[in-house]
Amino acid sequence: MIDENGQQLGILPPQEALAIARQKGLDLVEVSATAQPPVCRIMDFGKYQYQMEKKAREARKHQKNIVIKEVKFRPNTDEHDYEFKKNNVLRFLGDGDKVKAIVQFRGREITHKEIGMQLLTRLLGDVEPKANVEFHPRMEGNVLTAILAPKK
Repeated sequence: MIDENGQQLGILPPQEALAIARQKGLDLVEVSATAQPPVCRIMDFGKYQYQMEKKAREARKHQKNIVIKEVKFRPNTDEHDYEFKKNNVLRFLGDGDKVKAIVQFRGREITHKEIGMQLLTRLLGDVEPKANVEFHPRMEGNVLTAILAPKK
């Protein structure tokens, strides 16, 4: 049994420990149930829960959420559109976000997968100084995808 100040009170029967806790207006909390004998502590449990929740909130505040931005291409994407989308990819990477580059094939375009692969390979080459390739280009159904992460 441990009191609210961290002092050990010794081994007490549960009813006596509970009576001491109620006398002080606090709660009796079992800290370690597997120990022999079990260890209990006198504390304000509501205050303890509040402090733990506050610590968890503070830890979440300093976390960085990973956002995956998506940029879609088509096999017949024009040069100006390619440059515009490439600049968007560079901007997203500069902001610290991951980028999922997609080449979507429709209808008969699927027969020319090499055009989409050339497009993604060109994109990877153009953004290589600012990006690491997490997933190299691969086909998933009628979509060719690659995932880029910003360099640290």
